[in-house]
Amino acid sequence: MVVSSQALLRHFGFCRWGPTRWVQLAGPLKLRTGNPVSWTTVRLVTTVTLEPAGRCRWDEPVRIAVRGLAPGQPVTLRASLRDEKGALFRAHARYCADAAGLLDLERAPALGGSFAGLEPMGLFWALEPEKPLLRLVKRDVQTPFAVELEVLDGHEPEAQRLLGRAVHERDFLAPGVRREPVRAGRVRATLFLPPGEPSASATSSVLVREEGKPGPFPGIMDILGAGGGLLEYRASLLAGKGFAVMALAYYNYEDLPKSLENLHLEYFEEAVNYLLNHPQVKGPGVGLLGISKGGELCLSMASFLKGITAAVIINGSVACVGGNLHYKGEILPPVGFNQNRIKMTKDGFVDIVEILNCPLEGPDQKSFIPVERAECPFLFLVGQDDHNWKSEFYANEASKRLQAHGKAKPQVICYPGTGHYIEPPYFPLCPASLHTLVGVPVIWGGEPRAHARAQVDAWQQLQTFFHKHLGGDKGPSCDLLC
Repeated sequence: MVVSSQALLRHFGFCRWGPTRWVQLAGPLKLRTGNPVSWTTVRLVTTVTLEPAGRCRWDEPVRIAVRGLAPGQPVTLRASLRDEKGALFRAHARYCADAAGLLDLERAPALGGSFAGLEPMGLFWALEPEKPLLRLVKRDVQTPFAVELEVLDGHEPEAQRLLGRAVHERDFLAPGVRREPVRAGRVRATLFLPPGEPSASATSSVLVREEGKPGPFPGIMDILGAGGGLLEYRASLLAGKGFAVMALAYYNYEDLPKSLENLHLEYFEEAVNYLLNHPQVKGPGVGLLGISKGGELCLSMASFLKGITAAVIINGSVACVGGNLHYKGEILPPVGFNQNRIKMTKDGFVDIVEILNCPLEGPDQKSFIPVERAECPFLFLVGQDDHNWKSEFYANEASKRLQAHGKAKPQVICYPGTGHYIEPPYFPLCPASLHTLVGVPVIWGGEPRAHARAQVDAWQQLQTFFHKHLGGDKGPSCDLLC
């Protein structure tokens, strides 16, 4: 029997967990000997490697490779994770190794499964809940998500034998980022500060950090949607990019209001002032980042409050929705709605995209946020397949209103095939889930691949926008990109 030295070395491979986060498992390969009708089994060692090695941030790409396969060997890769409540999310894809027995997801297209084509991060953005109507959310940013990656011999559904496994930890706090709970006056929030500590010689006017860039840092207030509570995952990731970011709760949290029936901008004003007065936040103003109901609130804050330097609105409404908004004697009433405009999808889910009245007509004009009062530049990020409401229409109407009053044309970036929840990169699309205000499961829109690509681009776009307007970089002029 003739067996290559490489095969023999592989035969004596061993399992190891190390800083590169890889594991080796033996898998058989039948090699033909001198006898044309006999076969000898030699065990190859399959290695799963991840680059960068070890932990990385959730919004960072990772390179996945599998070595030690037979030339052209068909395999199935599976990914799975459990959220903090124990819900299981899974994805899988079919591949074939190259002529050298290597499978590199940056070069090898998936042949089917949860996705197809060249998608190096597909095993992450294609994750689907085992139980329907669940959205992947990180509740505790101080712990990572552990993603289990498995390599199985053959293509599903026939693939059964495990060849290799790796556990990849993806966290939400970059090294050195500090998390500070905020309980100041009425404000309920969490502040995330970029890496480094002020040096002992730092003065109140200039803070020099031992690690990272010198502070103080551009400040951003991050406001999420109508789910309520306090979610920190976007703020914590953004703090790793050099911003001081406050994740702000505004209802259904601790002693805050339990509903959206009446919200007061004075609360948000208090939060803005807290951020502006923080010694590690650089003025003269702060940025706003909001999605859905949070985007609507950010638009209102920019229109009524001082100290706002830039605002990014992700699929936000240009009209007040769900309750009254109060500020110093002024009241914006909620836009009306008509339940008869609710549609049912073929899968039995509710489609509410047409339910709200047009804020340009009749008494509903009173709900239109007076964006013409705003003094800051805007970036609107729009999913063109948003089924929560008409985000593209709202962004364009805000742009028209601003320009009609002599204000600068905002930047509007529209993403085809993209739904309502535009999250940081590699969060999987949530096609449908329970709507807090409607009380039943609704569809959010979006196609997984297009939505995933939009999230990567939107994440970079909003960082560029904030660096430009909060960091002093003038950059190129803004354009309407729809």
